[in-house]
Amino acid sequence: MRFNILLSVTLLFLFGNESVFAFLPLGTRLVSLKARIDSEDAFSMVAGSIGTGVEKIAGSDSDGLLDTSRMERASKGPGIKVSSSERLRVGIIGAGLAGMITAMDLSEAGHQVEIFEARKFVGGKVGSWVDKDGNHIEMGLHVFFGCYYNLFGIFRRLGTFDSALRLKDHRHMFVNKGGKIGELDFRMRGIGAPFNGVKAFLTSNQLNVGDKLANALALATSPVVKALFNFDAAMVDVRNLDAISFSEWFLRQGGSRGSIERLWDPIAYALGFIDCDNISARCMLTIFQLFAVRSEASVLRMLEGSPEDFIHKPILAYLKERGVKVNTSARIQDIIYTTDGSGKPAQVTGIKVGENVREFDCVVAATDVPGIKKLLPQGFRESYPFFNKIYNLVGVPVATVQLRFDGWVTELQDMDKMKDVSSDYGQGKAPGLDNLLYSADAEFSCFADLALTSPSSNYYQEGKGSLLQCVMTPGDKWMPASQEEISNACLKQVRELFPSTRDLNCTWSHVVKLAESLYREAPGMDKNRPSQRTPIPNFYMAGSYTYQDYIDSMEGATKSALLCADVVLEDTKVLVAMREKAAVSAQPKN
Repeated sequence: MRFNILLSVTLLFLFGNESVFAFLPLGTRLVSLKARIDSEDAFSMVAGSIGTGVEKIAGSDSDGLLDTSRMERASKGPGIKVSSSERLRVGIIGAGLAGMITAMDLSEAGHQVEIFEARKFVGGKVGSWVDKDGNHIEMGLHVFFGCYYNLFGIFRRLGTFDSALRLKDHRHMFVNKGGKIGELDFRMRGIGAPFNGVKAFLTSNQLNVGDKLANALALATSPVVKALFNFDAAMVDVRNLDAISFSEWFLRQGGSRGSIERLWDPIAYALGFIDCDNISARCMLTIFQLFAVRSEASVLRMLEGSPEDFIHKPILAYLKERGVKVNTSARIQDIIYTTDGSGKPAQVTGIKVGENVREFDCVVAATDVPGIKKLLPQGFRESYPFFNKIYNLVGVPVATVQLRFDGWVTELQDMDKMKDVSSDYGQGKAPGLDNLLYSADAEFSCFADLALTSPSSNYYQEGKGSLLQCVMTPGDKWMPASQEEISNACLKQVRELFPSTRDLNCTWSHVVKLAESLYREAPGMDKNRPSQRTPIPNFYMAGSYTYQDYIDSMEGATKSALLCADVVLEDTKVLVAMREKAAVSAQPKN
């Protein structure tokens, strides 16, 4: 039955001929559905719109969100208040999203929290800062999928959801060489998943008919279809596909190499900075499953401006109100711990910061993969396979390029507007493509014009044009290259995608290279991800690479932080007992 549903919809949108599929189950109802979509009255199905020209899925709230219950835990906080006698001294290593959100929950519950960050700025992989000329520099391009329920909940707790995020048109756009635009258009007059997703793929001009049929065959026989009826059971099936690459799974299911090259590779690069031949099937199918089942999952949002202004500052203000101290330029030299009778690490007592040892009742390591590898004492690895497995994980290199122009690069229709920088184009009114953009014809997997998509934080500047931010992946070849070499290569490819911009000048550029960013979600790596609770009873871990049911991402970091806070709060009484026992043991004996 599940296969027939998708097959019916496939034939409907590929051929638009009712007689082709009328014999199939649900055919009559699908004919009726298509008639409603095609009719002028279909707009009455839309619950409304958000902003100018942005369609809202029927049933969503004023912010365009459907399943707000999934945000409640993050939005409301832990819902626990510890007594003064149970108050713990918690040291958190790392001020990325995972570290700061863990601190939000633990301080909200009443614990005394202090954060230590090695860099001069907070944010981790979502870090940003202002250079000497007033330009906001980012560690990477950050896009918020509609299934970022937990991170959206954090925005709502901070009271910044409306002001921090800009909702984009419900399309995923591909820029091909010569300025030709392909897309996945999920807009369906208010109708949501799974129908809008099927419609998006089958009407996409990014694929030919043969690739669409092959694509439909692969997805119709995947766990994604099972998810329409039993999401959790399908997720188990998806997890079990971690050992093979997405390409191996997709081609085995009848998918085509053309679909991979023109559609899935750009998306894989954007998600994990590696292509479909090297990314786990679990990673890609996790996203597909969410797109198929949850209508808002494929909706994109971007920040109003820089992460510093619209993520970090509100979180830091929240933490300050709750007495959390955040130390930057505070690299941890060592973790101090006791051992049991056999010499195994038994309890963490503190951390060494510079030449000083700071004592804590428990310690949370909220780092990325290279950070945790440098941080863990050798004794942890030698004593517990739990820690040693982490060293099988490796980070993916990536280079992020920012290019400023004296015109509007993504404006493809009006050449006068493309060159017009004298008009007031603030507040996202600039000409061009106001969305995340993918490309199968460039070495940057995804990019956006921040002066248009995220105009605050000086991204839009009067008298200036586009500020492109491009993610160069795979990044291995760019690590030894100079900033000038990278920016020139990126600029050359921008001009190949947008030939009309050869009349525009690039007036400024900047490159950020990360030797290890997201962990490489290659086949077989999922089993190496650690849980938030470790074998050492007062040592915990957070970070997007730690185990949670999403991929390495901002949402993954948020989920890991909430899970970490939960286990610390569950263990609070045990940790208090450990503290009291240690205090008794430290007393001099007569």
